[in-house]
Amino acid sequence: MRFQVLDIVFNPPHPVTGETVAPADRLNRVVDTAVLAEELGLDSFAVGERHAGEVLSSSPTVILGAIAARTSRILLSTGVTVLSLLDPVRVAEDYATIDQLSRGRFEMVIGKGNEAAQYPVLGLDIAKQYEYLQENYELLRQLISGEEVTWSGTHHVPLDRITTLPRPFAGPFRIWHGSATSAFAVDLAARWGDPIVSANAFQPREAYKVLIDRYREQYAEHGHDPAKAYVGSGSGGLFLADTTEQAVEQYRPIYEGAVARADARGYDPKAVGKVTAFRTVEEAVERGPALVGSPERVVEKILDYHQSYGHDLQSVSVNHLLDVEQQHDVLRRFAEEVVPQVRAEVKTDLWTEADTGRATGFTAV
Repeated sequence: MRFQVLDIVFNPPHPVTGETVAPADRLNRVVDTAVLAEELGLDSFAVGERHAGEVLSSSPTVILGAIAARTSRILLSTGVTVLSLLDPVRVAEDYATIDQLSRGRFEMVIGKGNEAAQYPVLGLDIAKQYEYLQENYELLRQLISGEEVTWSGTHHVPLDRITTLPRPFAGPFRIWHGSATSAFAVDLAARWGDPIVSANAFQPREAYKVLIDRYREQYAEHGHDPAKAYVGSGSGGLFLADTTEQAVEQYRPIYEGAVARADARGYDPKAVGKVTAFRTVEEAVERGPALVGSPERVVEKILDYHQSYGHDLQSVSVNHLLDVEQQHDVLRRFAEEVVPQVRAEVKTDLWTEADTGRATGFTAV
């Protein structure tokens, strides 16, 4: 199995102390964590994107550029690029720049995003989010794959023999599709033969498994090699301690504080994909995707979810509200005590030499 660290760069006040990390410190910590992830031998580091709420990832390309300058091996990614909101010409330009700066260490994850408030802020109709996603994706594919692109669509102005610069480092970079609540994303990925990343954060595993199974079925029906139907999975947070009981008690105020803040946003508790179905940390640990516990318990849980998903990539997020040294300690323990055990049990050719669609500047060890 391959492993990724994802930071969406949330920056709300601490649920207990009320303190907020200064934006400059929070952003620099993202870069420092990416450097640590590379030092620890993890495969990938991803930066999210949001344009509303208490989040600092409105400019993920800037953050990834800083990470590219500080790293030399780790694969860079997004989680997700909210393509429904963006001009595909600018996306092609911006991310080809990241691809060049990192010398081919870039792959992208696209999606419609999970923040409804972004659409009116940017003057877009949320009712058309899937229309925007499909058109922008199909145009982006053309722009990164070829030159002198001519285009006529519904939402983007026509293009006449446009070549975006810079070009990608060594051919078009791979595009993954983020999957959370809708069959639309997995169907789009399957049609084009792209991989997917399941959010696997807020809902019971059965809800995500339905979409993963549909993706694999559709992928094969479209005539693609089933061996290349790569699947990634997120998680409901990562926290390690010597025992699961200790982990649960230490993580409780952060987890339940986050649930309370989500409730304060005014979402309907039954809103699928917007709020967690697991109201307490015990529920998240026992029945949900949270990777909270002893290293042995977290290994067991990843392998258990792999039985359901058959995923090739495990993405994890360390809560930024933890003390910085504690964040780094959790990530070190994960890399040293969890990752080797899971890798020994789950084999994949993702990002190896056998994976001919991988980023040209990265080969997994």
